[in-house]
Amino acid sequence: MSENTVAVTDQSFETQVLNAEGPVLVDFWAEWCGPCKMIAPALEEIGAEFKGRVTVAKVNIDSNPEAPTKYGVRSIPTLIVFKDGKPVAQQMGAMPKSQLKAWVEKSL
Repeated sequence: MSENTVAVTDQSFETQVLNAEGPVLVDFWAEWCGPCKMIAPALEEIGAEFKGRVTVAKVNIDSNPEAPTKYGVRSIPTLIVFKDGKPVAQQMGAMPKSQLKAWVEKSL
């Protein structure tokens, strides 16, 4: 991914998200998804701005179907904040960076 986001697979989901130190914002996305591509730069910036406070993780639903199925992801992008291994906030669809950032801050 990049220095501010981490790629998570079905195999690494438990370790990287559920057992993570601190909150994790998971972006369920796909390569063909236009709105997913629209919010990617904002998520990258949020990853940098919130470094040390939240981890931004990305799960490609096409190559990793288990996690999205388990958490009821029906449309993408779907963003879920996990704390202590549990989902605590969920947001669907694209939104401007300012709204994304406010949602993340509220979810922490």
